[in-house]
Amino acid sequence: MSYIYSKPQEKDSIPWWKRNSVTIPLRIGLSVALLIVILKSMDGIDWDELIPEWNQQTAFWTIGAFIFTLIGFLLGAVRWQRVLRALGVNQSLWRLFSHYMAGQFVSNFLPTTVGGDVIRIGRLTRDTDDGPVSFTSVVFERLSGWLVLPVITLLGFAINPGLTGLGTSTRVPLIVAMVTLIALTLVILLLGSNRIGKGLQNRQGLLRFANAVHLGLDRLKGNPKAAREVIISAFAYQFALLLAAGCAVEALGIDEVGLTALMAFIPAVLIIQVLPLGIGGLGVREGTLVVFLSGIDVSNEQALALGLALYALTLVNSFIGLPMLIFGGRKGSKTNEIESSTLE
Repeated sequence: MSYIYSKPQEKDSIPWWKRNSVTIPLRIGLSVALLIVILKSMDGIDWDELIPEWNQQTAFWTIGAFIFTLIGFLLGAVRWQRVLRALGVNQSLWRLFSHYMAGQFVSNFLPTTVGGDVIRIGRLTRDTDDGPVSFTSVVFERLSGWLVLPVITLLGFAINPGLTGLGTSTRVPLIVAMVTLIALTLVILLLGSNRIGKGLQNRQGLLRFANAVHLGLDRLKGNPKAAREVIISAFAYQFALLLAAGCAVEALGIDEVGLTALMAFIPAVLIIQVLPLGIGGLGVREGTLVVFLSGIDVSNEQALALGLALYALTLVNSFIGLPMLIFGGRKGSKTNEIESSTLE
């Protein structure tokens, strides 16, 4: 196996349109613009629906939302651990959780377009002295999440047929789920081929991600038990986040949204918000929720409040990663070199 990430580029060699000084203000501007469009689309804002009354029940459900979000992050580390075991690497859950949360903090708070995955790869490489497997584990862990999201959306609509026939609120999430599932199936079939895999060896650029997926699939084909554990942990991670969203719904008093509606709509929202429009999906997530939830008579204010609440849950829980970012990594040339690239 080849070493599938290379030395960070010098700042002067990065094209101007890819530099953080350009992309970050642009993405912030897009988030602000999208939120303004959402607010302008409302015929006056009902602040009572946007900001719920704070009482004992609201506090209870808010605390539940934070707890389930944190459980979701822990299950994300479990999913990563299961992928690593399939790749023949054993790492302690606490160590992986520390790297995972450090990555969450970088992704959500630091001015970088690279994200926290580079932190995870760098620190795991320092722990294992195996760069290719570290890179493969993070790429494949991400892929497993994308695989279960459209399945959960389709399950939501199958369990609750009443959610069908809602026009755009039905068509868009179903189309997103089907397109994502078909695309991932084709990727798995193509990259799982040994013939194609040979052509991906020693590749750089975007093809290194394809090579990482091939390596992961190749290991899982010979270990069906490990494959099941990866998929089960991926579902557990997503359902923990759905329960967090359910608690947020209760805290906001959105009576129209039940568990099946969360299953049908939230995974599709998570897929769409990955589009590089805005910071952390801000604006994209809220706009998508407004469109989806309008079909079940949720007001625009409540849909907007839910999107902002989900963003806040991620931000607050990600802050736990700050001490892990500062103290959780061992010092070493490889780790320092990789991590420093996230801030350029």
